[in-house]
Formats: sequence, C-alpha cells, structure tokens
Amino acid sequence: MLSRRNFLGTATALASAAAVTGRAQAVTIPEAPMMEKVTMQPPLYPTSGPDYNPVVTLNGWTLPWRMNGDWKEFHLVAEPVEREFAEGMKAYLWGYNGQSPGPTIETVEGDKVRIFVTNKLPEHTTVHWHGVILPSGMDGVGGLSQPHIPPGKTFVYEFEMKHSGSFMYHPHSDEMVQMAMGMMGMIVVHPRDRSFRPVDRDFVFIMSSYLIDPGTYLPKVTEMTDFNMWAWNSRVFPGIDPLAVRLGDRVRVRVGNLTMTNHPIHLHGHSFAVSCTDGGWVPESAQWPEVTTDIPVGSIRAFDFTADNPGDWAFHCHKSHHTMNSMGHDVRNLIGVNKKDLAKVLGKLAPDAMVMGTTGGAMGEMEMPMPDNTLPMMTGSGQFGPIEMGGMFTVMKIREGLARDDYRDPGPYKHPPGTVAYEVAAPQKEAPRQVNDKTKTKATEPKPMKGMNMKGMKGM
Repeated sequence: MLSRRNFLGTATALASAAAVTGRAQAVTIPEAPMMEKVTMQPPLYPTSGPDYNPVVTLNGWTLPWRMNGDWKEFHLVAEPVEREFAEGMKAYLWGYNGQSPGPTIETVEGDKVRIFVTNKLPEHTTVHWHGVILPSGMDGVGGLSQPHIPPGKTFVYEFEMKHSGSFMYHPHSDEMVQMAMGMMGMIVVHPRDRSFRPVDRDFVFIMSSYLIDPGTYLPKVTEMTDFNMWAWNSRVFPGIDPLAVRLGDRVRVRVGNLTMTNHPIHLHGHSFAVSCTDGGWVPESAQWPEVTTDIPVGSIRAFDFTADNPGDWAFHCHKSHHTMNSMGHDVRNLIGVNKKDLAKVLGKLAPDAMVMGTTGGAMGEMEMPMPDNTLPMMTGSGQFGPIEMGGMFTVMKIREGLARDDYRDPGPYKHPPGTVAYEVAAPQKEAPRQVNDKTKTKATEPKPMKGMNMKGMKGM
C-alpha cells in the first residue's frame, strides 16, 4: 500500500522550489507517496477533472496527485532503492518514490501539470519528459535547458499536456549511470474525448537491462552490450505479473524501451495492430495486423487487440537470450558431445559441478548450487511442467467472466477436453521415407569428399 513521506518540511526546501518557478502557488509541496509492494496495484480512478479509464502497470502503480487550482500536482523523489527482480534476487538500484522504475504518471490531454522533483541521490540529476511537447526550459536536459538538481534540492516542472499518448520520463544528467541504475518511468496522457479509441483494459510497462554478476547486488553501469538481466518494470519471469484479461475485452498494451537494444515483442494466440508510438497515435488507415512488433531503443509502442481467444498465452521478447535470467555468454557449445567420461572425472574434482549441453534441453529442471542473490537461467513452472523461460516473459490469461477491475491471477487455464496436444504411440518400426525419383538428379545426390569415410553415415 501507499505510505506518505513528507521529505520537505523546512523553509529552505520550500524556498528552493519557489525560486525555480517564481510562482507563489508553488510554495507548498505535496507529499511524496511511496510504494513498497512489487505487484500490480489496482487502477487509480480520477476523483476530479475529466473521466478516463486508467491504466495498470505491471509490477507497479500510478502516482497519486492533488489539484491546486487549475494545476494537477505530482511529487517525484529520485532516490536509491532496493528492487526484487524475482524471488531470490534483489538489486541496489536508483529510482523514484521507493521503486525502480518509478510510478506511472497519468494525466489528461489539456491538463496543466506541476511536477515537483526532489533529489535524494548522491549526485545531481534532472528529469526529461520523453515525447512530451513542452517549453524548452522544462525539457530537463541538465546544463542545456536547466541547471542540474543538486542533492537535497527540489525543482518543479510546469507545462501543459498538449497531446494524448504514451510517453516516458528519465534523467538527462549523468544519464549513462542513472538510466543504467534504473531511473525511468512511463507517462500516459489520456484523450480528453473519452470516446477516442476506448479500451477495456490498458496495461503499461517499461523495459530495462542490467549486468549484475551472480552473488552481487549492483549493476555494472559501464556495460553496453553484454547484459544478463532483461527486465519488464525491473522484474524478470517468474516474477513478472500475468496480464489478466476478460474474454471479449478490447485490450491495449503500452511498452517503453530504455534498454541498449531493440526488442521484438510477441503475443501468442492473437494478432494486434500498433496504435500509438511516443510520437503520437497511428491513424487507423495506417495500421496492419501483427503478432510481433519491434520496439527500438528509446521508443514506445502501444498495440490494441480484442481478446477473443481464451487460454494462457505466452507474451515475451522474441530474442531468445532475453527470456533467460543471469545468462552467461562464455559457455562452450557442447551439444552433441558425449561427456559421460568427462562428467565422471569432473564429479570427483568438483562434486557440485554439472556438465551442461549434451542434449541442450531440460534446463528448467536443473537443480544445482548457485551463489547468493542470483537466479537460474530458466525457471518457473506451469500446469504441465517447467516453462523454461526467464527475463522478458509473462503470460496473458484470458478468461470468461472476470470482473471489470479484477486483475488477479486466475490460475492455470482449464482446457476444454480434446484441446491439448498429446502423445501418440510410436510404431515399432519407422515407415520408410519416400524419395521422389523424378526430382532426384545427379546434381542433388551427395558425393563423398576426398578422404571422407562414408561408413556409418546413413540416416545423418
């Protein structure tokens, strides 16, 4: 639940904020809500102003606000945080209001917003409102468009949300370190016209990546390519919330990318259309059906679809190494190598060691000692056994009869009889494979290479 912390009770802090804005109404700063839970919080419905259908954030929450005259006021606190990636692994990150990424900021097209930013980091910072069209002095680029926010100080940003859509916030101050430490969040600006492309369920999350050596807690902020933790809202499977959806709902999923590479995001069981980017809404005439959408670095993609196919549907990045946890990339490829004798010798020297890669499978069932504060590469189980996934993976669970705001995990899908793949009895002797003699020519027949022994190669 939300706990409230008033970081700024002193006259010095209040004067600092007023000096930035020059406006009398900025001399009282709203409290800064803090979130301690790592599970998806219920949608935050507006209590004043235009009505809208709020979003829900995977493993996250929406930042509460207060009205001060015509201004909608928020309070972000940049600070060190501890984030659990999944049960068994925590990381020391930087974020906002107790979590990394920070809370989602929800507003309405045309809102005048005032966002107080208090810096509790050990170094200066700023906040850039990625994709939002605003005055240059509110853009948040330290040294260029504003002074850096020193530690212990509060600055305030004021601008109008001129356009609806999906946006992000992140620092433009020592950003290589600060974004690598997890400082980021999402912004959703709802259309003032509630009839504009309405949906029943609206999910949002942001993608981040980290290199955290097993047994350690701190990301290596200078890494550019060799990451081992690929996260959605700084969570990895099986720690990522499922997306609970009512059968027949119109669904929108908004995904931001602040990692160092692109991500082809794939949904099973449905096709969808990209409806919005951080540049604005995609005209309906320009949309086409997809099952995978590639999200470049520093971009947002929102896609819409109708949940008309019940079941448990995988939802993941289609780069295979991005669906693994604590992935090491210096492992020898030993698939197809018989290591029986090697395993015996290795077992005597290192009883806890495990020889991997003979068949290349069953990694989700492996049990072997690990350093503290790390995760298996593949983990998580379903009703039929190990799922053998990690990282950027979760499940969209489409069910009939869910209540409007019920986002709880509905449990495993109950498949109708006869709709699950099953084993058949294999014949004792495999039927001969047919060769079409009409298409077989001398040019297609394999010829032994000079010096090659072809004995024993039948069937290869």
